[in-house]
Amino acid sequence: MPRIFTGLELPPEIGENLSLLRGGLPGARWIDPENYHITLRFVGDVEAGIAHEVASALERVSRKPFELRLDGLTSFGGRKPRAVVASITPVPALLELQAELERLMQRVGLEPEGRKYIPHVTLARLRDSSSHQVADYLSHRGSFRSMPFKVDHFVLFSARSSVGGGPYVVEEKFPLTNGHG
Repeated sequence: MPRIFTGLELPPEIGENLSLLRGGLPGARWIDPENYHITLRFVGDVEAGIAHEVASALERVSRKPFELRLDGLTSFGGRKPRAVVASITPVPALLELQAELERLMQRVGLEPEGRKYIPHVTLARLRDSSSHQVADYLSHRGSFRSMPFKVDHFVLFSARSSVGGGPYVVEEKFPLTNGHG
């Protein structure tokens, strides 16, 4: 039973810049740079038939390429931080693409995503990092900004059922070439 999700790949130079932020935070399990990505819609563990339906639905997406930029680091989890992430400036084209994927996944019969979409790149999962340690890490590295980069496709990833954090495999690429948006 594959675990699948849709997402955006990062250009190698952006991944390289992010990888320089690794280290200096006790209790952090750093994501390997080749597994950096921006999740658009997590699907989960599904039967092969559903996975094929998802892939067919994704072929109907018709949107134009757009630009993104990573803009600062933050943490998820509040007082009990569970991840350090790179924030993404949520441009309308990204939010519209994500909303379209959400609609398509519901048409395939999947439950609606319960959480508000917050675009990000997970850099580390945190085990026993204190909020003070995380705040200290972010105060030194939190102002990270990437150059803008072009998004001209999205992908269907699969993951091994593990703890999370990869390895992720690109199952199929879907170009953003034309269309509305």
